[in-house]
Amino acid sequence: MDIYVVMKQTFDTEEKIIFEDGKVSEDGVQYVINPYDEYAVEEAIQKKDELGGSVYVIAVGPDRTSEALRTTLAMGADEAVLISDERIGSDENTISKVLASYLGSKKFDLILGGYFSVDNGAGQVAIRLAQLLDIPHVGSITKLDISDGKANADRDAEGDLEQVEVTLPAVFTAQQGLNEPRYPSLPGIMKAKRKPLKQLNLDDLDIEETELSPKTARTALSLPPQKEAGQFIKGETAEQVKELVEKLRYDEKVL
Repeated sequence: MDIYVVMKQTFDTEEKIIFEDGKVSEDGVQYVINPYDEYAVEEAIQKKDELGGSVYVIAVGPDRTSEALRTTLAMGADEAVLISDERIGSDENTISKVLASYLGSKKFDLILGGYFSVDNGAGQVAIRLAQLLDIPHVGSITKLDISDGKANADRDAEGDLEQVEVTLPAVFTAQQGLNEPRYPSLPGIMKAKRKPLKQLNLDDLDIEETELSPKTARTALSLPPQKEAGQFIKGETAEQVKELVEKLRYDEKVL
């Protein structure tokens, strides 16, 4: 079984966000595998152990993403690929097209990824990728069983449970609870140094730069305003209501 995992490197969730010149400062920042992608990597390795085959992890991002890819190799993945090119940008429509260009020439039975990335939370890449490859997509899975060329998945459906059966190949995105990601062992870290990690750019893919026009653009980025202390309104009920309405209308301008 050929299993591909789509991975992203993100800020450590414990990092403090600092803005400089309207951008998030990356000075001294610790980067990690996107937590939801960790579940996808772990599930891929478990399925390889259960069914045989190989696990390939692919990422689109800057050169530093190779650190996260090395970690997936230490966890048990067999090969890793980093597509790094400043012409790609961060738009998820563009990234999905780049991934589809790479995967379109590969043989795969299963594609796994995280439900969404913790840095922007859009959750668009896997859905768009499945559409471009013309294969089924099942999102937010908490259980995955594979047999006889079919997959049965449990998915979190807004707090409810939905059971889905699809024919492989298919794309699945991992939700918390699917498994417990392993820590890389010392032997795994040593083996990872000998495993292939390829680095590609747009020139290595069958895709034209003109196809990569972004569908979204960031217009502004800022921290939310600091919370202000609450106010107590005193007096009779009618007086309280009157004062509250005035504050909402003239101070907060929401009425």
